[in-house]
Amino acid sequence: MSPSATDARLFNFSAGPAVLPLPVLRQAQEELLAYPGAGCSVMEISHRDPVFLKILHDAQQRVRQLLGIGDSHEVLFLQGGAKLQFSMVPANLLRGSGKKAHYMVTGTWSKGAVGEAKKEGSIEKVWDGAATNYDRLPAAAEYQIPADSAYLYYCSNETIQGVQFSSEPACPAGVPLVCDASSDFFSRPLSIEKYGILYACAQKNAGPAGVTVVIIDRDLLPRGEEHLPGYLLYRNHAENDSEWNTPPTFAIYMLGLVARWLQEDIGGLASMERINREKAAQLYAVVDAYPHLYQGHAASEFRSMMNVTFRLPSEEVEGRFLKGAAEHALVHLQGHRSVGGIRASIYNAMPKAGVDALAQFMRDFARIAT
Repeated sequence: MSPSATDARLFNFSAGPAVLPLPVLRQAQEELLAYPGAGCSVMEISHRDPVFLKILHDAQQRVRQLLGIGDSHEVLFLQGGAKLQFSMVPANLLRGSGKKAHYMVTGTWSKGAVGEAKKEGSIEKVWDGAATNYDRLPAAAEYQIPADSAYLYYCSNETIQGVQFSSEPACPAGVPLVCDASSDFFSRPLSIEKYGILYACAQKNAGPAGVTVVIIDRDLLPRGEEHLPGYLLYRNHAENDSEWNTPPTFAIYMLGLVARWLQEDIGGLASMERINREKAAQLYAVVDAYPHLYQGHAASEFRSMMNVTFRLPSEEVEGRFLKGAAEHALVHLQGHRSVGGIRASIYNAMPKAGVDALAQFMRDFARIAT
């Protein structure tokens, strides 16, 4: 990437597609016209070509290494994003099972998953945070999961409300735990053995839009019924090495570069988590220092380290905040269109310099606004 292009980059706090690591973008730029050994771009290579298969398998292996995934789970690269998984999970695990699936509704994305699951079978919301506008998460004593449940579903980080689980919810032995980890995937270590299915669309922490990582317990692969549309059967993708159809080749290549950056530049997910917590703590400290101006949405013990959400006293003040932020090269801070307010998405690739600049602007704005 040329110095002028680098200098033109702003601090991008978009919730997704989101900021990517500069070393990854530089390598992709260098290899864009001719990937080494291929004589053409990654975007031009057949998905059956040995060159691309090496890219695919390297990305799978790096995902396994980062998350400590053993032979019990498959790593699949699919398309359709989280919204396809809203349907694919119940189509495979609920339809025709004669069981009930259980959902924790902690924000917009888990609420959306419920709507799709209802089309496939019987579901029950074991906890719903609507009464407090999804500003907190349930304690273990607030819900119960039957031992014969088809699965327990939750979203580990709600990007719109800015609430995040610090650990997996309690789930009875034998009940698959299903997680939408789209917005905090690769942000911290996980105990994959606890999950039946964990999935993540890549465009937050793992790469560009276009690929969805699905990590699935191999014991669950037989559950989908044969009359399901072929793309919806997880086992079709597992049996065909994520090539049941043409996979999103360039997005997989980029995901592999991000995984390598996490391994070699960052030092693994434990190091990434430490950095992420420091960045989030810095912004929340400013929110807490000026409570007359910044009203955080999430209760303090449930705050997300990925999406810092808050409001200002009025839409007019929020407008001035966003305008001033943009003038300081701090962009895409507006909250989701459904809730408004301010949202700073500080995913893995957001550099500390960007968080420093936003924290300073927030302090300066507080002095001007009051």
